[in-house]
Amino acid sequence: MNTRRPLDNSKAPAALSVSLNDDKSFFSVGLEDGFRIYNARTCDAVASQVDLNGGIGSAEMVDRTNFLALVGGGKQPKFPQNKVIIWDDRKKTKVLTLEFRAAIQRVRISRTHIVVVLLNSVNLYKFSTTPEKLGAFETTNNPFGLCCLGKRLLCFPGRTPGHVQLVELASRNISILPAHSAPLRALDLSPDEAVCATASEKGTLLRVWSTANCSRLAELRRGVDPAAVFSLAISPNSTYLAVTSDKSTLHLFDLPPLRGSSGSGGGGGGGGAGNRAASPSIGGSDGGGPNWEVVSSEGYPLGAASNANKKYGIFSTMPLMPRVVTDTYSLASAHFEIGEEPEGWTPAGGLGKVGASPSRSVPIPGVPGGRPPKGVIGWLNDETMIVLGAGHDARWEQFSLRLGEEGRRFLARDGWRRYME
Repeated sequence: MNTRRPLDNSKAPAALSVSLNDDKSFFSVGLEDGFRIYNARTCDAVASQVDLNGGIGSAEMVDRTNFLALVGGGKQPKFPQNKVIIWDDRKKTKVLTLEFRAAIQRVRISRTHIVVVLLNSVNLYKFSTTPEKLGAFETTNNPFGLCCLGKRLLCFPGRTPGHVQLVELASRNISILPAHSAPLRALDLSPDEAVCATASEKGTLLRVWSTANCSRLAELRRGVDPAAVFSLAISPNSTYLAVTSDKSTLHLFDLPPLRGSSGSGGGGGGGGAGNRAASPSIGGSDGGGPNWEVVSSEGYPLGAASNANKKYGIFSTMPLMPRVVTDTYSLASAHFEIGEEPEGWTPAGGLGKVGASPSRSVPIPGVPGGRPPKGVIGWLNDETMIVLGAGHDARWEQFSLRLGEEGRRFLARDGWRRYME
């Protein structure tokens, strides 16, 4: 247990945003006067640009390169919020600019593609000296800027609230996942792009999908009470799903392994054209992708012989029991620190809800109301993760999955730090 008394950071600068690069080796922080880059494992600052004379509301690092995608934010934005600036931190100058007619909610960027998320559209570009526009996709309202960019797939909210669009980058074929009936609150794509995880604004149920044939692989219960889900993150080997919420709790779930054809060719399952809705059944082929069989960690088909992580034990197998008894819960959970922010930054009820003081509400892309993001999850390896928060009380925390007495798994907090001090 960490008993060290934290230093007073009342005069510490505020972090407007925090985001991880592709392999989760670094995280970048947008500030009221620039940005910083930190080593994700050690929380040590490795680069800093704090003399821009204006706020950076979003800083997205391109892999492990010297390039970042910047969007203005804060009380005095450095750049207009309808522009994406590609910044070369080695030369300390901007090298590209993309301008739009509406405010930018989020940017996703790789060595090959730039994705700009607006409130009702997602715009895809080829990353080159002169960016080439490859497509524009209409979405429902997307105030949180939800979007995941992989090497083969792009996923983001659909035109219908609660749905997800999966786009093959090579062909631009689209598949549709009818994930939830309520609008989406969080979204993640596994590192191998075989699995997609979703959460709605209600925040009680998480759903896991195969991107190869759009079948639903699992439904997991975070809790009974509604919550604002901050972040979803699938582990590098797609074994676990981590989730944080405004309950200040980190939950960890087992994911059912996929057995059968390996890899994932993308959301369209090959060369099929047009939009395709998900199959309502678990497993099986819809004619466009490989056959998948969902199995439990014991090797049995999901639901056939496994009661892993059933909160109510044998009662969960009894007929006519309510769903809150039969659902699958997390294998482990731990408390993470949202942080002690000045009144108005993080109002009771969580991020993105009404109640913030107008004097504290500053423009931050993808953050309705301007409260700084909290609970951003990044996996360092298959059993270790960090949880990041922005704001005046900006924190880095590291957790690991361990084996305790009687073979029970639990989450341990290995360390923490206020990284803006």
